[in-house]
Amino acid sequence: MRRERGIIIAIDGPSGAGKSTLAKELAKRLGYLQLDTGAMYRAMAWLARESGLDLADEAAVRQFSATAEIELQPLNGSSRVFANGREVTGEIRTPEISMLTSRMSALAPVRGAMTQLQRRMGDAGGVVLEGRDIGTVVFPDAELKFFLTASAEERGRRRFLELQAKGDPATLEATIQDVKQRDAQDASRDLAPLKQADDALPIDSTGLTIDEVVSLMEQAVQKTLATKGA
Repeated sequence: MRRERGIIIAIDGPSGAGKSTLAKELAKRLGYLQLDTGAMYRAMAWLARESGLDLADEAAVRQFSATAEIELQPLNGSSRVFANGREVTGEIRTPEISMLTSRMSALAPVRGAMTQLQRRMGDAGGVVLEGRDIGTVVFPDAELKFFLTASAEERGRRRFLELQAKGDPATLEATIQDVKQRDAQDASRDLAPLKQADDALPIDSTGLTIDEVVSLMEQAVQKTLATKGA
């Protein structure tokens, strides 16, 4: 199908693989809109924590998912994240929210609500979306799919440096263990588990710079655009 604004680019991969950073830079180079789906799920997890939501209460989770309002507002090549009208951009990037996000994203009502929202936001094309099931569930018909990964040690190290910069007292060993635990949760869940789409282009970013990875992705985009005449 020919989309109004360009192609849909899906970037999937495990926690800490650099998906958000790379999606942001790729979108900037292409003049596309970046939809940070991971931030959307984090905002849902933040809301759930603030409201004291019982994740074991199916009816409560369904009601919560149907009424929660998540919004992304682009700003200087990035996104401000809002949950029920409150900006939570800086509050959703904590280890606690990361683990809760993994649990929340395994719940059918949450995934259903978020999938529909993401499809509405990206269906016209000209977007870069990143997450864990973009190419397999949200947009299985995306014109270009990447599966981005790196070793757990490398992803833990990157996350540790981010936490250090924020003054978080986390240790490198604990951060690497958190990454491995998140991987296990995401890969083993029954609903939309983390996996590589059959037609995704794998990229291992271990040992590569951001610019090197984005350049590889941009080459694949240009090839896809030329093939599809977009």
